[in-house]
Amino acid sequence: MRQLRKVATALVLTGVVVAGTTGTAGAATGQADKASSAAVCSTAWGSGTKSDLDSFAKPLTNIRTGQHACYDRMVFDTSGATGKVGYHISYVSSFQQDGTGTQIPVAGGAILQIYVNAPSYDPETGNVIYPGRPAQTLPGVNITGYRTFKDTRFGASFEGRTQVGLGLRAKLPFRVLQSGDKLIVDVAHTW
Repeated sequence: MRQLRKVATALVLTGVVVAGTTGTAGAATGQADKASSAAVCSTAWGSGTKSDLDSFAKPLTNIRTGQHACYDRMVFDTSGATGKVGYHISYVSSFQQDGTGTQIPVAGGAILQIYVNAPSYDPETGNVIYPGRPAQTLPGVNITGYRTFKDTRFGASFEGRTQVGLGLRAKLPFRVLQSGDKLIVDVAHTW
């Protein structure tokens, strides 16, 4: 009986030691995975204002979004634009419609205000090309389940530029890229 207790105690102790070792190895692996993941998703983008207004663009034809491993993405299409698509992007404490100053509520912990130098209408005919309506969510954009994006609002298309409010989970780093006739805004999931 005494021998059985010794074996049982040894097994229990071994189990505790093994579990402890496994837990430690698992924690170390988890930390390594996080470090590895953090290295892959490392961003030096910052959260300061980004602007490049020296440009010419055709009218805005579409706005779409996508999810990536490290960031959420918003793409502004200006089909047929030549040269760079101008922009001015910054965090704001409240989103106010360009031209009127009317405050538009935007859900989330932070608001990124995006101006794109591309009107939502044809400047020659006045015909609407991108059907955004003030204070409404962006047409055709569904951000349900996104990690960083929480809300989208159309502000205005005024004096040759279109204004969008992007509600985010928190104030996070972002970058701006150009690809042909597209302006791309990526907002990181973490710092």
